[in-house]
Amino acid sequence: MFEQLYKQRVELTKIIERYTGRDGSYVTVIPSLFFSRYSNNTGPNYGVYKPSLCIIVQGMKEVLLSQEVFRYGPADYLVASVNLPITGIVTEASSEIPYLALKLEFTPSEILEVLRESQMAIDKKENAKQGMYVSKIEPSLLDAVTRLARMLDHPKDIPVLAPLIKKEIIYRVLQGEHGSVLKQIAIEGSSTHQISDVIEHIMNNYDRSFKIEELAEIANMSVSSLHRHFKEVTAMSPIQFQKQIRLQEARSLLLSESADAADVAFRVGYESPSQFSREYSRMFGLPPIEDIKRLKENYDKSINE
Repeated sequence: MFEQLYKQRVELTKIIERYTGRDGSYVTVIPSLFFSRYSNNTGPNYGVYKPSLCIIVQGMKEVLLSQEVFRYGPADYLVASVNLPITGIVTEASSEIPYLALKLEFTPSEILEVLRESQMAIDKKENAKQGMYVSKIEPSLLDAVTRLARMLDHPKDIPVLAPLIKKEIIYRVLQGEHGSVLKQIAIEGSSTHQISDVIEHIMNNYDRSFKIEELAEIANMSVSSLHRHFKEVTAMSPIQFQKQIRLQEARSLLLSESADAADVAFRVGYESPSQFSREYSRMFGLPPIEDIKRLKENYDKSINE
């Protein structure tokens, strides 16, 4: 098994290296497949993981979900079953052996289609589980992922064959040790599915205030059940979730536009610029203007190297 995994990893490494020139994240021509390459350890990178499968072929990474840390490398894979605001840190990378990884995103409808076709057992009443996990990779899963990546060398085949291989990948993940976590997101009426509706509502309305009763109504749960299940899935409360989304969006706006911090604070839903600055500093380590200056200087430095 180890020899098989090694050969698959070597081929996947060559493919990712071929389609990534410099450090950064790359969109491939295969829908929902992304590559990443970094030749140095990275500081905290903030973002939202959509439902996805993440595989590292070289290097190591830590993903922080609230206060919980998920460490994984080439022997593992990471799955996010719902939209989750995370902090990612590449902990092992060098110019000689760069960090190389891929991410394959999927939708609840794609998962549901595989569940129906495979006739896997489904338990709607199963308790909600955390929407992120790390598991040991199996040759069957890595083989399917390698065949999907190999399609990049045969672009004419992608429209017909890539969706079939993607279904196989989802099937393999569903059969894995923690596959039930992924099942629940697609099952209407499950507590995870109900929480995913709340997550979607918060992400679409992050800039406005809401009452917890409003979210409980969306989830068709009591307020206490909503709090419990939301924290089980996301490792944070709805308010903490919204705050992370707000601050990440604010940082993106400050980077892409010439707006001042107070204006951005109001745009993402803060009523007090001083509160925004405090919470921004707490999350990113510096006040807004200093943080953006540092990010731009680091970007200019990387371009000139």
